[in-house]
Amino acid sequence: MNYSGIIVIVGMIAIMYFLMIRPQQRQRKQHQDMVSQLSKGDEVITIGRLHGVVDEVNSAKRTVTLDCEGIYLTFDLSAIASVVRPDANQPATTTPVAESESAEETSESADDFSEESADDAASDDAESKDEEAK
Repeated sequence: MNYSGIIVIVGMIAIMYFLMIRPQQRQRKQHQDMVSQLSKGDEVITIGRLHGVVDEVNSAKRTVTLDCEGIYLTFDLSAIASVVRPDANQPATTTPVAESESAEETSESADDFSEESADDAASDDAESKDEEAK
């Protein structure tokens, strides 16, 4: 009998497990550990990138109430993306590579914007001087 087809399928399932399912389970466990350690006063970032301070954690309803500069909002615990570490002010779940890439993109776009603004200001000054001369 030819078992090569079955071996290929089993091999593909094993690869999918180790490349997709297992890392996802590890991330879920890390997130659950992080959320279970939330307490009043922790600074957090939600999945919508809203920054706030934990005011109340309701384990029975699995909700958290955030104080966002005087506005109290209630979220599911699953909506907490990361806890900001007070010692380094770095989110607990972000990767340094993603931060450095986004920082480079931000600085490049800021440089482009400042160059465009300087060019616009220079051309506006030149136009106003031409109008004054007429």
